[in-house]
Amino acid sequence: MIVFNQANTGRVEYMLDVLGISGFTFFEQVQGRGTNGGEPRRGTHAWPEMNSCVITVVEDEQLPALLESIKKLDLRNEEVGVRAFVWDIFATV
Repeated sequence: MIVFNQANTGRVEYMLDVLGISGFTFFEQVQGRGTNGGEPRRGTHAWPEMNSCVITVVEDEQLPALLESIKKLDLRNEEVGVRAFVWDIFATV
């Protein structure tokens, strides 16, 4: 799962394309606040920015490149923010 400021939407989609990750589910208008001093993303007058979220299932060998790309994207502009969360998927139908 990748959670990111909506300002990074194009960059995240491009990253997935470059890495050959074609399957994903995209959620817009995701609210929250990062644990590392992140500003709230609420879509309100006080906190107008919003996040988006992408969930994708990748092969184990794709994971290191994906995480490295996410880290590089986050370092480009740490104020905007992007985070990845990884868990095991045992089956899909």
